[in-house]
Amino acid sequence: MKPFTYERAKDVASAVKAVRANPGAKFLAGGTNLLDLMKSEVERPSHLVDIGRLPLASIETTRDGGLRIGAMTTNSQVASDARVRSLYPVLAQSIVSGGSAQLRNKATTGGNLMQRTRCPYFYDTAKPCNKRLPGSGCAALGGLNRNSAIFGTSDACIATNPSDMGVALAALDATVETLTADGVTRSLSVADLHRLPGDTPEIETELKPGELITCVVVPPAPPGGQVYRKVRDRASYAGGIVSVAAVAGRVAWGGVSLKPWRAAKTEAALAAGAPIAEAVAAELAGAEPRGKNSFKIALIGRLTASALDETLSGRRA
Repeated sequence: MKPFTYERAKDVASAVKAVRANPGAKFLAGGTNLLDLMKSEVERPSHLVDIGRLPLASIETTRDGGLRIGAMTTNSQVASDARVRSLYPVLAQSIVSGGSAQLRNKATTGGNLMQRTRCPYFYDTAKPCNKRLPGSGCAALGGLNRNSAIFGTSDACIATNPSDMGVALAALDATVETLTADGVTRSLSVADLHRLPGDTPEIETELKPGELITCVVVPPAPPGGQVYRKVRDRASYAGGIVSVAAVAGRVAWGGVSLKPWRAAKTEAALAAGAPIAEAVAAELAGAEPRGKNSFKIALIGRLTASALDETLSGRRA
């Protein structure tokens, strides 16, 4: 691990200024992803700004009946909150599916959304990876790409986003509120927080240098069912292959892109009255598998059809 300096932020404003002032600085929240990356020297920050004691760990009901979830609220706190379990079961289900109890007790809401890809070539510093070392190439293109993306890829990167929570929040039309180093508050949809790789896969989000997520805002729950379903190789201690969050007629996919993927064509087809199978096929027509991951097309299709059949009260293909 590269030596680094450390400071504990006194407030949100000083935290963002400290990170912006030091190009080698990183925010430290729960640390469940960052510290692992530092140990393997994938991440090599020169300075850490600890935001763990900032007052960002509350869950509040908004005036319109939604929820405001502080960025430092742990995954366990969110998943066990009575309002989340009652009004947003898809969110609680996604969190429980995403990690062990030990990780959920430490991982934070903001950190969950900002966690980095689990592509094995990103973690292996002996292999080329444009996300880790821009211009070095993408080893996954001709390598082990069974778990790689099938939507929004480029020749520079075919990695996926690992956040289960992000998939559920995207289906719920949630937004993140942030504070920039200039003191400006911004709001971004969770679905648009992450960027597709294009030619610059090392630029992962729409956040500016030093910008910090302060909370997630979930709008009032829409009528209809909610469900989160996930397929992985084994029941525990294994990352997901694909996942789907269905909120009535809204659909978001995980494990298929470098961002939570809103299946817009499926949603539009459902709204127009198309059968479930036809609606799902409309989105899958745009898939671009790479080598060994073409099986994901049929897998996410079946998983989505099953989830929609449940949330749409028995509407059949």
